[in-house]
Amino acid sequence: MIAVQLSNVKLVLGSRTIFENLNWASQHDQKIGLIGPNGTGKSSLFKLITGEHSPEPGGSVVKARGITTGYLAQQPELDPEKTALETAVLSNPRWLELQRELECAESEMGNPQVYNHPERLARLIEKQQRCLEAYLELGGDQYPGRVKTMLSGLGLDPVDFETPVGRLSGGQKKLVGLACLLLARPDVLLLDEPDNHLDLTGKAYLERLIQEYPGAVVLISHDRYLLDAVVTDIAELEDGRLTTFNGDYSSYIIEKELRLARAEELYKIQQREIARLDQARRRYALWVEFNPRFKNRLHNIEKRIERMEKLDRPVLERRRIGLAFSGWRGSTKVLELVDVQKSFGDHIVLLQASTLIQHGDRVGLIGPNGSGKSVLFKLILGSLQPDAGEIRLGPSVRLGYYAQEHETLDPNQTLIEAVRRAVPAGGSMSEAAAVAFLNRYLFSYSMVTQPIRELSGGERSRLQLALLVLSGANFLLLDEPTNNLDIASAEVLENALQDFEGTVLVISHDRYFLDRTVNRILTIEEGELVEFYGTYSDYAAARARQGLR
Repeated sequence: MIAVQLSNVKLVLGSRTIFENLNWASQHDQKIGLIGPNGTGKSSLFKLITGEHSPEPGGSVVKARGITTGYLAQQPELDPEKTALETAVLSNPRWLELQRELECAESEMGNPQVYNHPERLARLIEKQQRCLEAYLELGGDQYPGRVKTMLSGLGLDPVDFETPVGRLSGGQKKLVGLACLLLARPDVLLLDEPDNHLDLTGKAYLERLIQEYPGAVVLISHDRYLLDAVVTDIAELEDGRLTTFNGDYSSYIIEKELRLARAEELYKIQQREIARLDQARRRYALWVEFNPRFKNRLHNIEKRIERMEKLDRPVLERRRIGLAFSGWRGSTKVLELVDVQKSFGDHIVLLQASTLIQHGDRVGLIGPNGSGKSVLFKLILGSLQPDAGEIRLGPSVRLGYYAQEHETLDPNQTLIEAVRRAVPAGGSMSEAAAVAFLNRYLFSYSMVTQPIRELSGGERSRLQLALLVLSGANFLLLDEPTNNLDIASAEVLENALQDFEGTVLVISHDRYFLDRTVNRILTIEEGELVEFYGTYSDYAAARARQGLR
C-alpha cells in the first residue's frame, strides 16, 4: 500500500527552484535511505511531505487515508521548560488519554446507576477492556520505564532525565526529539540525520529500532554503515531529480555505476544516430536544389530528428572538494602518554592512561559519549593539564585540530579572512589566491566574503578541512570530521587521509569511515587506554566473539 505519493512536484524557495517534475511514492513498510549532496533539497522534501512547504500549482503531495507522519528535524523544537523525561513521556498523548479513560471507567464502576444497570455495566466493561488492551499495547504502567530505556539506549545519561530541555546540549535535544518521535509511533517516520551525536552504542540501538519499526521510515543520513544496516531502498536526490534503487547503500553504488555506464552508452549511440541523420539532412538539403523530389525525404528526416527524445549526457564525475594534506615525516615518536591521570572532582576520567603513537599511525579513538575522548584531545592540545603523568609530543610535530562543533572558527570572520590568516608565519596569500583556494572547496565567489556564522554545518566542515591543509600539520587530531559532510566529501576525506604523509588520531562514530581510515583502535575503559590492532570491523568482531557489545 502506498503511504505517501508525490506527483509532478515543483518546489520554489525564494528565487531558487529546488526541484521540479518530481515523482515519488513510498510504501507503508519500506525503509528508505534518502541521500544526495548537501544543499540538494532533502530536508525541503521532508517539509513538503509534512505540509510545511507547499508545491507549486500542478503538483500534489497525497497521503493515504488515516496515515500519520512524524518528522525529526536536524534541530528539533521542544518545550524548553519541560524535563527530558517529561517531554518524552508526553510525546504519546494516547497513553495519557487511555490512562485517564481507565481511571474514569474505574470510578464509574462504583456508581450505583451503573453497577445496578446490567446493560450500562456491560457497555462500561467492554469499553474498559478495549482501553486496557490499547493501554497495555503501549506499555501500560511500564510505559515510563520503556521511555527511560529508550532514552538511555539512544545515549542520554540518566542524570539528565530530569534536566529541563532548554539546558540540554544540541546533541542531547536531538536524542530527546528522536525518542519522542519513536514513542509517538506515526505510520511514516521522516528522520533527518538521526544518527548525528549518537555514539556507537546509540547507533546500534537506533538500527534495531528502525529495523523493527512497524511503519515506513525515510532516513536522511550520510552514515553508509547505517544505510547498509537498515534500508531496503535508496532514493537519491541530485540535480533536482529523484532516482530510486532497490537495496542497501552498497548495492546502490554498484547499480548506479551500471546505470551510468548504460546511460553513457545509450547517449553515445543516440549521438551517432543524430550525426548520421544530420548528415543525411544536409545532403538532401543540397540535392533538393537540383531535384525537388528530395524535398519530401528532407522533410521526413527533419521530422524524425525533431521527434527524437534527446538524452542528456550523464554526469560520470561530479566536482568534489580538492582536499590534499601535505604532511611531512617529522619525529618518529609522535605522541607518548605515560600514566596520565585526569579527574573533575570525584569523577575520574583518566587513570594511568598510557600509549605510544608513531609516525604514520592511523588511530581511531572510540567509546561512549562522556567516556573522556574529548578530554584526552584537550590534554594533547594543552588546553587542559593532566593531574599526573606526562604527555610528550615529538620535537618536530606540528598539530592540526578539527573541532566537532567548529569552535576553532571565528564566526565573525569572512572566509577570505580566515584563509589568509591561516597561512603559517612567514607566508602570505593574496585575496585572489584565497578566492581560488576556497573555490577548490566548493565555495562560490559570492560566498567567500560572507561571515562564517552564515555557513551551514557542512560548509563549516569544508572550511575547517581547508584550514587544516593550510596549517601544514603532520599530526592531525580529528573530532568527528564526517558529522556534517555529505557522502561524496567524506569519501574525499578518506582518500586524502590514506595519501597523507603524517599521523592521524581521530574520534569518530562513523564505522564506515573508521574501516577505511584506521588500522588501530583505542578505547577508554575504566580510565585506561585499551588498544586493538586492526580495523573497526575487526574490533567489533573480536568484541562479539567475547560476548561484548
